[in-house]
Amino acid sequence: MQSASPIVPDATGAAAKTEGTAGPAGLVQRIRRFFPYIRHVQRYWIVVLLATIVGAATEPAAPALLKALLDRGFRPGSFNPWLVPVALLLLFAIRGSAGFIADITLAKIANEGMFMLRRALFGRMLDARMDLFRSESASSLSNSIVHEVQNAIYMLVNALTGLVKDGLALVALLGYLLFVNWQLTLVVTFLAPAVAWLMRTASRRLHRLAKTSQAATVELAYAVEENVLANRIVRLHGAEHAQAERFSVLSLALRRLAMKSAVASAAITPLMHMLAAAALSVVISIALVQTGQGMTVGTFASFIAALMMLIAPVKRLSEATSPITRALAVLERSFDLVESTPAERGGSHDPGRAEGRILLDDVTVRYPGATAPALEHFSLDIQPGETLALVGPSGSGKTTLANLLPRFVEPSAGTIRLDGVALQDWNLHALRRQFAMVSQDVVMFNDTLAANVALGGEIDRARVQAALEAANLGEVVAALPQGIDSNVGHNATAMSGGQRQRLAIARALYKDAPILILDEATSALDNESERLVQEALRRLMAGRTTLVIAHRLSTIEHADRVAVLERGHLLELGSHAELIARGGLYARLHALSGAGGSEL
Repeated sequence: MQSASPIVPDATGAAAKTEGTAGPAGLVQRIRRFFPYIRHVQRYWIVVLLATIVGAATEPAAPALLKALLDRGFRPGSFNPWLVPVALLLLFAIRGSAGFIADITLAKIANEGMFMLRRALFGRMLDARMDLFRSESASSLSNSIVHEVQNAIYMLVNALTGLVKDGLALVALLGYLLFVNWQLTLVVTFLAPAVAWLMRTASRRLHRLAKTSQAATVELAYAVEENVLANRIVRLHGAEHAQAERFSVLSLALRRLAMKSAVASAAITPLMHMLAAAALSVVISIALVQTGQGMTVGTFASFIAALMMLIAPVKRLSEATSPITRALAVLERSFDLVESTPAERGGSHDPGRAEGRILLDDVTVRYPGATAPALEHFSLDIQPGETLALVGPSGSGKTTLANLLPRFVEPSAGTIRLDGVALQDWNLHALRRQFAMVSQDVVMFNDTLAANVALGGEIDRARVQAALEAANLGEVVAALPQGIDSNVGHNATAMSGGQRQRLAIARALYKDAPILILDEATSALDNESERLVQEALRRLMAGRTTLVIAHRLSTIEHADRVAVLERGHLLELGSHAELIARGGLYARLHALSGAGGSEL
């Protein structure tokens, strides 16, 4: 189970940080972070803009038709009565076509943006420094890349488009109102500052709540992930009630935040309606006075109709801040992951295949938050083709040492060299090409046997078959209906522990790297499975520099040398026989394993 807790943004700090950017200028600044992912579809934005302009231009046509109908339509012979229905049909046909084109084009923009951002996120996850996986949970990363991006982009693009559509409609209707009666229109515009203040206040409130809700959602998802991974432990220890209570607490916190957001969002609509009602009341009162000054019934009805049509876009504009701020709060996490997460860096050294000499010179490794270093002033020289066993109590630094070599962990001090070249000077891909690893935690992809064995390279079917045979999986593969083309399923859980271990060995055999790392590769296996795995391992280790982290004496005793670690220090170094004769820690561990014991 993943031990690292997720990085949960400090909602208070996030809110404070973005407080100054919650207004229109700050909103635009945050929206601009999304532009690089849709920059290549600028032509689609032009189509959307043109279609939206056409649709907005049709807005004043309906009240204009109403004015003509009321002023002249009911006088005999004034104009052809069929003009009104024909004009209405034409008007709505143009509006419908423009809306259809805009919606289809928007779907294209949203999907392109989602594809580009997801690709950038997944690419950054693949090349990010390993610190990312110690600070972020699997559920947090997968949720960001898959679900959050999809929901937030659709929400953002649709809200931005609605903003443009309603903004243009508002301009068109205001232009028509000014044309019909500029005095009454000025009365309406006096309410604009109140609307702007309301939208700004609501935007700040909704953004703070959205950031806090996002943090609470991450916590809840992490709690679910932990319980999925630790389902057996939870049941074995009777912790169901405690975990259910924990889930309830997190769920209730998220529910409270959702309700606060709903209240803040819902309050905008009645307030906007009150402002609209106040404007309408004033307009009607003034219009009644102006009727004695030449205002016609058609002009009044047309003005009121256009004014009423203003309410819908103004209402939607006031509500647009809610989905925009929610979407941005979600996307900012993705943008930060892409823009702020440092990528791994390497040098340019790439000699092809390494000889396999490894030198650790005064290496120290300190993990953040740890009370003591995992390795301290550690020096060791490993010769090409040598098999070195790493032995020591839990926490002595064995796994840290193994993870230093492919640069999964970076040293805090000291130098590590491969074939005389510091690891930092190696091209990262070239460096990792020199290593194959078989550990107790076998990871397989939901793909075919062949794809899992040839992971990261082209599938040579003959080599795959040979690797499987060498790993003692020939009979297993022969019994499968599709042979090496059979799908192994989720992490190959349908296979036994020994078969999965041998499948990992087949992968290492196929890679044919000059340096091999075996991390507890035979732990928790029964005797028959261990025998088959050991046979496969002997084939794999032949001619390679091998580091073995193991408790099984059958592996350790055949090593060229044994390095005994304790609390991050190299305590003893020598062959099995030499260390037994020396009577130190290794000899005591060997004696404690029992007269015929198999484990240290």
